[in-house]
Amino acid sequence: MKLSRLTRLREAMQQAELEALFITNGYNRKYLTGFTGSSGYVLVTEERAVLLTDFRYTAQASEQAQGFEVVEHSRKAILTVREILQKHQIGRLGFEQNDVTYGTYLSYFADLGSIELVPTERIVEKLRMIKDEDELQIMKEAAALADETFSFIQTKLKPGVSEKQIALEMEFFMRSKGATSTSFDTIVASGERSALPHGVASERLLGTNEYVKLDFGAYYKDYCSDLTRTVCLGRPTDKHKEIYQIVLEAQMHTLAHLQPGMTGKQADALARDVIKRAGYGDCFGHSTGHGLGMEIHEAPTLSHVSDTVLEPGMTVTVEPGIYLPGFGGVRIEDDIVITETGVERLTHSDKNLIIID
Repeated sequence: MKLSRLTRLREAMQQAELEALFITNGYNRKYLTGFTGSSGYVLVTEERAVLLTDFRYTAQASEQAQGFEVVEHSRKAILTVREILQKHQIGRLGFEQNDVTYGTYLSYFADLGSIELVPTERIVEKLRMIKDEDELQIMKEAAALADETFSFIQTKLKPGVSEKQIALEMEFFMRSKGATSTSFDTIVASGERSALPHGVASERLLGTNEYVKLDFGAYYKDYCSDLTRTVCLGRPTDKHKEIYQIVLEAQMHTLAHLQPGMTGKQADALARDVIKRAGYGDCFGHSTGHGLGMEIHEAPTLSHVSDTVLEPGMTVTVEPGIYLPGFGGVRIEDDIVITETGVERLTHSDKNLIIID
């Protein structure tokens, strides 16, 4: 598996006319090598694939990074890189411009001498957009864990319980079922706080006749899930029902019409147009969705500014919402994978308005 990723990377390097690429991003390192240590770098040339790490991790790296040459780097890893490049008479080195600070760049420049530094734009991240079968299997398991968590937490939702307590119950449940952690800080936003798109759990106590918005995910085997459901605690008003139905229609319409070949912009419009026609366009201020994988937010995005063309194997969220300050808000989110003919849902929790008495 990792070797096929290496082959794809070398093909991308050839297209970019790069003889060598220095990878510093931790997610990219793990994606290519399988190495889970906290410190290390990857150097890829046409002939060599090297994982550089310090003495703490050489044994672990040798076990995990199959197909890679493990090298214990000197005090400064870039000096070991220079030695390898000089040995192979390589005069240009690509680096990850979105991961390297200006100060680090200056240090590289000083230490590499005559070797030219060439900035690259998310070469590995573009490979990561298309998930292989192993990745998709893990993501299905992570999504199933999120679904299971939603079923569990409904039994804990009642007036007088704090948002933080609900979030704690969810995190403990996910970890007890095999998650390393949550994918992000769990959002539990009730009542008027549900109008906050990213209302991380607070001390507020759940009330009656109000929304409770739950946005959470499991970080499981190095991959993320991301699920949002909004329920009503107590008796919903006609306004609660109206807003919920509009968001549900927008989300279902998007899932039914999303397909490969669309741009992120076109995908975003599927949901946004439904909400606009209902008169709530100004109350939907975020993107319809985002890429999902080793990171909770990665490429591609389903947004009004994205020209990325969707391809089979890309995993994204679909999460339209309406947020009314002083009243509350609704978001409904599923994880999906783009297929040859449309989409496959990874999350399967009930999306009809759940009323908890």
